[in-house]
Amino acid sequence: MRGPPTGLLSKLDDLSEYDRRRPLTPTGTNLLGLVKHLAGLEYLYLGECFGYPAPERMSWIDDGSIWQGADMWATPDESTGYITGLYRRACSHADDVVAALDLDAPGSVPHWPADRRDTTLGVLLIRMVAETAQHAGHADIVRELIDGKGGPDQDGFDAATWQDYTAQIQAAADAFSWSWRRSLRHEAPLRGTPRPVASVLPPCLGNRGDEARGTFRPTVPPHGS
Repeated sequence: MRGPPTGLLSKLDDLSEYDRRRPLTPTGTNLLGLVKHLAGLEYLYLGECFGYPAPERMSWIDDGSIWQGADMWATPDESTGYITGLYRRACSHADDVVAALDLDAPGSVPHWPADRRDTTLGVLLIRMVAETAQHAGHADIVRELIDGKGGPDQDGFDAATWQDYTAQIQAAADAFSWSWRRSLRHEAPLRGTPRPVASVLPPCLGNRGDEARGTFRPTVPPHGS
């Protein structure tokens, strides 16, 4: 179904244990917590829901603290090695279950409302892909907040190019804010527009024809999992 789960785990590379676990958003999002959360979901949605329970215990499930968000952060005694190992084992377990069943194999999600608890492997595969994509995106942002390391396209351009790009986005936001404040005061609308954002974009982030027209349609490079 997939290769080793290296994409998400690569966000932990070259960081201290502290940086891997410290919260970087007002809601506490952190790198190890994202991995820990996804490990539990792999064991649940692509295992337990089809009668293939996890072959190991997880304390936050056993004691019920998962319902207080304990699967979203690492305790002091949960090392990077433990959490990444848990995630790898959960993914391997899920792959074995998927290989053994048909897409229409019936399953049941115990914590879902009774009227929609029954489901199929195909539905939960889609659910797991969505969960992984969502939290991998969170990990991209958290890693960038820690040390500025972005996605795979970051290294294609120097720091000055990215600074210019970011400055132009900020200038566009500032221009909008100024125009909006003027409109609230019933003043004349702002004349003219900022220089088109796409005009300074690296080629991988915009279509060249759109740059010439002053419009922007991002072209997102493929990301491996």
